[in-house]
Amino acid sequence: MSEAIYRWTPPGAGWQIQRCLPIACATDAPPLSRWQQIWRGLQQSFRLMVGVHDYQTYLKHMRCHHPEMPPMDERTFHRHCLDARFPSQAGNPGRCPC
Repeated sequence: MSEAIYRWTPPGAGWQIQRCLPIACATDAPPLSRWQQIWRGLQQSFRLMVGVHDYQTYLKHMRCHHPEMPPMDERTFHRHCLDARFPSQAGNPGRCPC
């Protein structure tokens, strides 16, 4: 089995990944500069660290992948995320947010 791993040869010297880009649907928005992309990524990371989901990313996802469905408004979206994180229905042991 390990012999098959050792027989693997890497691609030729001319092949190299230059930059990885996220797959997204086509939009009419102008492309962001590299610093704007970094800043938006940092903002999203910090929001996710404290448990706040990104509503704009949700809207973009709904437009690209589910255009026939109306998206939730922002208040309903955040309520849905809180209920998913801290369930409080009967029969579901909820987690303490403390």
